[in-house]
Amino acid sequence: MSLKDHIDFLGQLRKMHSLNGLAWGEAAHDSRLAETTAFGANPGDLRMFSFVPEGVTQKLPLVVVLHGCTQNAAGYEIGAGWCTLAQRYGFALLLPEQTRANNPNTCFNWFAPDDIRRDSGEVGSIRQMVEHMARSHNIDRARIFVTGLSAGGAMAAAMLATYPDVFAGGAVIAGLPYGVALNVRQALKEMRHASARTGHQLGDLVRGATAHKGPWPKLAVWHGDADRTVDPANADALVRQWLDLHGLPEAPMSQNKIDGYPHRVWWNSSGETVVESYTITGMAHGTPLGAGAGDERYGVAGAYLLDVGISSSYHIAQFFGLTGRVYQTRSAEKTAVARAATDGHRSGATDAPQAAHRKSQQRSNKAGASDEAPDSKRGLDVGAVITRALTAAGLMK
Repeated sequence: MSLKDHIDFLGQLRKMHSLNGLAWGEAAHDSRLAETTAFGANPGDLRMFSFVPEGVTQKLPLVVVLHGCTQNAAGYEIGAGWCTLAQRYGFALLLPEQTRANNPNTCFNWFAPDDIRRDSGEVGSIRQMVEHMARSHNIDRARIFVTGLSAGGAMAAAMLATYPDVFAGGAVIAGLPYGVALNVRQALKEMRHASARTGHQLGDLVRGATAHKGPWPKLAVWHGDADRTVDPANADALVRQWLDLHGLPEAPMSQNKIDGYPHRVWWNSSGETVVESYTITGMAHGTPLGAGAGDERYGVAGAYLLDVGISSSYHIAQFFGLTGRVYQTRSAEKTAVARAATDGHRSGATDAPQAAHRKSQQRSNKAGASDEAPDSKRGLDVGAVITRALTAAGLMK
């Protein structure tokens, strides 16, 4: 990572309350998402959005979808195509949304101890949202899952680690293992170079998060091998972490290619796949998009939403066991494109803790400059904060 990347990341320091007064005109709007403001305790100060498909009468599985930095719930949903999948296959969605009061670039704070401890901070808020969904809708508690991109992927790993009794499985896209970073300096280090810990050491980080003794949720890991934002070796570390929890060897039990990309699989003694990984060769940082079942396409390509010929959203839903029955056939591609064309406030999708991109650059699908620092009237010397943080990280003297 360049010095600019480090400075951009430090601009995302958590809980910068001096930014509370900044207007946020980038929020995407999608009429299919409903906001709930009273869902219980909200220790992490997050927003809650959800989608419940029409015409499904039996108990609904639930998928929690966590966006990346500078994204919001609706923007990532449009890009990855989750509502189209949920309506087609009959499952509910919960889409927590970060606020700029918590993080100026709307990254989930996956490296902040208070936000990744059970019943505390952001993971505590998401757990409250899950409980509200379960009580308010006909949710099947045995089929609750979580997925996310980058910072959202790292937070998805945190949800699996802190609430293994709640989630049946998860999927992490371009994320990091749970517990490898507990401050900004460590986060920078792990993003540049994945943890050298053994599988057992990584597993201990999860075992230390709760008193849970198993069984453990299943996990799918997705990562591009040309990712220059989050070291692709983090995917292997994440796989090792969960193989250790499941007591499985590091050598894959099966290797093949799906839509041309390497796919590794591990299963338990019952023959159930409990860990799988996809390596998207040649892909940079982002969510893989492409065709799913019946050659239907899900999502809309954009910044960090990369059309590489494989739909991660579809295959993740398949891994969760949600694609066995079609409840509503529709042209996913036409629907998604129409929604994107009529959404005047759609925000672009972005990466793990990284620079915020300007709205015009998001629309042109190009990475841009970081957010401008607030002026001195807001009572925060951003330059001094950055200098201190860079010095602490050993990046300057």
